[in-house]
Amino acid sequence: MTDAPAPVYEFDWPDRVVIGTVGLPGSRTFYLQARTGPRIVSVALEKEQAALLAQKVDEILDRLREVEGNRWSVPTSTPVELVDNDPLDAVEEQFRAGAIGIGWDPATAQLILEAHPLPDGDELDEDLAEEPPAPDAEMMRVKMPVGTARAFARRTREVVNAGRPLCTLCGRPIDPEGHTCTFPEF
Repeated sequence: MTDAPAPVYEFDWPDRVVIGTVGLPGSRTFYLQARTGPRIVSVALEKEQAALLAQKVDEILDRLREVEGNRWSVPTSTPVELVDNDPLDAVEEQFRAGAIGIGWDPATAQLILEAHPLPDGDELDEDLAEEPPAPDAEMMRVKMPVGTARAFARRTREVVNAGRPLCTLCGRPIDPEGHTCTFPEF
C-alpha cells in the first residue's frame, strides 16, 4: 500500500488572491487566501511573512518594468479595477506557512507564489529559511498576472499597516488597554 501524495492546492488564474486577517489588532491571524469558483484555500502566515511578501512582489514587478521594452506591461501602480478591499471569504486553515517562494513565468506573464507548511513542532525561525521544503510535501501554488500581483502587494501592505498604532516615543504597538512607554530616559 502506498501513501497518497500530499495535496497541492493550485490556482493558475484565480478569481481572487489576497492577504487578510481574522481577529482584532494585536491578536490577528494573517491568511493568504486564493479562490477559483467555489474552491477556497486559506494558509496562515505571520505578519512579518506578509510584509516581506508584499515587498518582494513589488521588487520583482519593479525589476520587470526595468527590462527594456517591458513586454509584460507591468503597471507602475495598482490598476483601480483590481483593488480588492473585501473581507476574506470563509476561512478554513489548510496549514501554517513556513517557507514561501516567489517566481516568475515569462511565458504567461504571471507571478508565482508557493507556500509550504511549517514542519510539525517547528517555529518560524532563520534556520528554517535555509532548509528547502520536502519535494512531496503539501503546498499552495498561486499564479497571478502582473496587475493582480500589484493589487495583491498593495492590499497586503494596507492589511499589515492596519494593526495597532505605534508609540511615537518608543515605536512599540499601543494596546487598546493602554501602553507603558519604554522610551529610554536621557
